[in-house]
Amino acid sequence: MGAGTALPETEGYIPFDGYRTYYRIAGTCAPGKLPLLVLHGGPGAAHYYLQSLDGIARRYGRAVIYYDQSGCGKSRTPVQTEKWSCAYFLDELACVRRALGLERCHILGQSWGGMLAMMYAVGEPWHVHDNAGIASLVIASSPADMDLWLSEARRLRSYLPPNMEAALAQADIDGDYDRPAVRAASAEYYRRHVSSIPEDERPAHLHSPEPDPVGDACFHTMQGASEFVVTGKLSHWSIVRDLPRIAQPVLVTSGIADECTPLIAKQEADLIPHARWELFPNGTHWIHGEQPERYNRVVEEFLEAHE
Repeated sequence: MGAGTALPETEGYIPFDGYRTYYRIAGTCAPGKLPLLVLHGGPGAAHYYLQSLDGIARRYGRAVIYYDQSGCGKSRTPVQTEKWSCAYFLDELACVRRALGLERCHILGQSWGGMLAMMYAVGEPWHVHDNAGIASLVIASSPADMDLWLSEARRLRSYLPPNMEAALAQADIDGDYDRPAVRAASAEYYRRHVSSIPEDERPAHLHSPEPDPVGDACFHTMQGASEFVVTGKLSHWSIVRDLPRIAQPVLVTSGIADECTPLIAKQEADLIPHARWELFPNGTHWIHGEQPERYNRVVEEFLEAHE
């Protein structure tokens, strides 16, 4: 499909737990190719920031399927503090696969989405759904252990100027993240390790078109108030002991400056039996958006090898 050709798109909603889960399908599959189902991060970040993966659909003739997890993006719900959990979002993932007829597909999960993908691939005790038909997994900048993630985030924070580190640490104590000093320190940490391109400087289709307070509530429920505290339902979450049970071929991706540090990514690459790791130079947590052509090429070559 040429660069100037309009990319076929389909979008709609899937009933889930009394609400509606939004999905978007970019492109179609050429003969012999399986669709790629994309799981976004956050929790609560919505799918927009991952739409650089449309390049896979446009250039390589593979349908790329996104959905907004319940409580964010176009899958708006009330705040559901009691319901939101790993099990809840795994139920939604299984529902999306059934509704879209994805009997056989690849899955790419970014950050929290990769955590979902790993739990889904393992199966019990994380969930009881049929997870057959997953041809491969791409685990993009995801932790396998939240305690290690938190330790590495605090280590990265320690490399900030002392006044910035102190401002962030104080905010995690008193909860005031709106102070100018805290905002400036957060912006610097994000520039170094989360995205070298601020969200408001990205192309319009790669960031949320409007504020998403329910998505923020989901993040606070599942993680906590910031990158440096995990007080929500993911506190002490770990899938490390189950990584050897993942049977699918796995591509682990991360950036050299990623908050998913090489130590975190290597843990997964070492423990998943059929895994390989691609470490991107000069990349942060948003490496797929910073180096889209290279990233998409690496992912597509892996998918083609495991149809």
